Amino acid sequence: MAQDALKGLKVAILATDGFEQAELQEPRKALDAAGATTTLVSPKAGALRGWQVKDWGDTAQVDLTLDAAKPDDYDALLLPGGVLNPDSLRMAPKAVAFVKAFFEANKPVAAICHGPWMVIEAGGARGRRMTSWPSLKTDLRNAGADWVDEEAVVDRNLLTSRRPDDIPAFNREMLGLFGRAAARHAA
Repeated sequence: MAQDALKGLKVAILATDGFEQAELQEPRKALDAAGATTTLVSPKAGALRGWQVKDWGDTAQVDLTLDAAKPDDYDALLLPGGVLNPDSLRMAPKAVAFVKAFFEANKPVAAICHGPWMVIEAGGARGRRMTSWPSLKTDLRNAGADWVDEEAVVDRNLLTSRRPDDIPAFNREMLGLFGRAAARHAA
């Protein structure tokens, strides 16, 4: 994707402690390289502890607390996985409301690995073709989604992906999905 293809696009990244490090860092790098402005939003201020496969990893600095963030200020949303991250966020009513606002406004959302738990909690899974970490298959089906085992699945304004190994496909599809939003935004 061209260096400034997403110039002017504002992307919120919703996360908390326990985010899967590669699933936040690699998509954020791709978005930044394409010219998007990314903001790490979290219920807590300061640094978040990442998870790297089987142990704690690097930290990421929160740019804006959830209390101060407004979905209307963003064009798209990225939901990284990691088991702890979305499991904690789905229990936070403000986080769920934040995600739900993107679906209500028909803005693009990209969720990887366990990130689709937030899609379920926000009511965005019903009637969609989705993928995720395999252990979420039953959760997604119970929420009304058609779960498939593919590296990246786009259904309207929602992109889902399975795992860190799928990040290249996830990033490619995310840049395309968010790029269509950027084109609408520029028009």
